[in-house]
Amino acid sequence: MDWRDEGALLSVRGHGESAAIIEVFTAGHGRHAGVVRGGASRRLAPVLQPGAQIDVTWRGRLEEHIGTFTVEPLRSRTGLLGDRLALAGLNSVCALLRFALPEREAHPGLYAASVALLDRLGAEPDWVLSYLRWELLLLEDLGYGLDLGSCAVTGSREDLAYVSPKSGRAVARAAAGEWADRLLPLPACLLGQGGATPEELGQGLRLTGHFLEHHLAHDLGTRPLPEARRRFVQMLGRQG
Repeated sequence: MDWRDEGALLSVRGHGESAAIIEVFTAGHGRHAGVVRGGASRRLAPVLQPGAQIDVTWRGRLEEHIGTFTVEPLRSRTGLLGDRLALAGLNSVCALLRFALPEREAHPGLYAASVALLDRLGAEPDWVLSYLRWELLLLEDLGYGLDLGSCAVTGSREDLAYVSPKSGRAVARAAAGEWADRLLPLPACLLGQGGATPEELGQGLRLTGHFLEHHLAHDLGTRPLPEARRRFVQMLGRQG
């Protein structure tokens, strides 16, 4: 069994004296693990950094085996090492993909958006907003999408200001009434209304974080959300 694909490197861990086990998010084969012989060597270790874009060839005796990867670097993202917030964003993306994606299941739309986001980190002024929208896409792609198109109560598309923490549907300001304090604020930046202030970004990440934690993670079992996401949100809050 063998195939070739391109992907973003999500994680690396040592295996034996000189090998490494890597996880890659690929376009056609989803999140996939494999052994890289010599992965801990001086030649390959600098290439095998989380976030790197690599060309991989996988081989295994049987499809269900972990198999081995042959790796060729395409582009490195080590330039983010000088930008602590962007590096934290990269670590959060990689950790959430490892946490949320089932193994060996293709998610081509999410893959394309993830690679585009990794390329954007630290390189564009509004990359944090792109990250926030990526978390919305992650939820949607895995079946936990929010319905922000109209009010769940009135059907109106005007003055949407909240989201139901249970249903994920938007609620108009006037329709919220005395229930407003039980709803999650919906920042305008998630409705396609221009850029985002630090306050709006914080509201947006609290919104996506609620559904990541209380819906997605809840259904996956007892594992908490990755620590890398918490660190990124905290760092962003300090900068805001």
